[in-house]
Amino acid sequence: MAALVLALVLALLVGGTVPRAEGPPGHDTRHDAPYDATPVAALNQKRVVAISLDGLNPDALAKLGPARLPHLFQLFRQGAGTTNARTQVEMTVTLPNHTSMVTGRPIGVADDAHGVTWNSERAGTTVQGAAGHSVSSVFSVVRAGGGRTALFSTKSKFRLFARSWPIDRTIIREGDDTTLTRLFRADIVANTRRFAFLHLGLADVVGHSSGWMGSAYLKAVVRLDALVGSVMATIRDTDRLRRSTVVIVTSDHGGTPGTKSHEDPARVENYRIPFVVWGVGVDHAGLYTLNPDFRGPGTRRPGFADPQPIRNGDLANLATRILGLGPVPGSVWNPRQRLTWHR
Repeated sequence: MAALVLALVLALLVGGTVPRAEGPPGHDTRHDAPYDATPVAALNQKRVVAISLDGLNPDALAKLGPARLPHLFQLFRQGAGTTNARTQVEMTVTLPNHTSMVTGRPIGVADDAHGVTWNSERAGTTVQGAAGHSVSSVFSVVRAGGGRTALFSTKSKFRLFARSWPIDRTIIREGDDTTLTRLFRADIVANTRRFAFLHLGLADVVGHSSGWMGSAYLKAVVRLDALVGSVMATIRDTDRLRRSTVVIVTSDHGGTPGTKSHEDPARVENYRIPFVVWGVGVDHAGLYTLNPDFRGPGTRRPGFADPQPIRNGDLANLATRILGLGPVPGSVWNPRQRLTWHR
């Protein structure tokens, strides 16, 4: 048993996958925002739950191990994943990276970028206004395909997304991961969400207050594991969700151990993140093994001209592919939807 646990931890540190052996109190927004209604293929019967664990340094998984993180390890043990994915090239901060997750675009103001270069709530702003041109997202593609979506976040700055795209329900619970997760679980049971995004900020908040990889941070990761496990249990225990749902878990950035910072995009502790897919139809394997078109980066930080690793920005077009839809218009990451979750 000890040998198996050691193998799991070493795999996370070196190979990036688990081996086979092995706001205010609340803000609720429902409205239609401007979006690009580009025709897309018809939705299939799948659902996607995307979970972002803000500020999750994957070294925490190796440090804590499967005994203290049973649910995160279960994702890797049963799904397709890596602990060696990458953030965006330009910045390792929250709002720009999450905007890349849902648009499939890089950060910046170029024609193919999304324009969100700030990391705070700016009332009245939209992604389209920041970019100076139309910017679609996974939310708008799912809406154009006839599906319903939801966004649940622990940070008020995510209201930007509700102003920018049609999201059927947006819930903000500032700093309250537990209540937010409970509301999210109830929502996906009560409603037919084809794409539902859950952002949990606890690890990031504790990292900024107490430092990354310290005892308080590691306790926060243990708490997040329990919250992720509760979502997994809801899916398993609800027949229609169990038969149709694929879960994608990733992060926006890591964090530098011994500091309260993650802003330096050149530090491996900041740009290395996990990316794992779990659920119906997902094969157990390393994501890089399943996807030879994507290059494992080692400890490097590949630029735009290099062979590309798996990035958090691949989430948008992975989700649309799972749902049977075409890629997000204007996307740069995974625009051919080649990233796969099965053999």
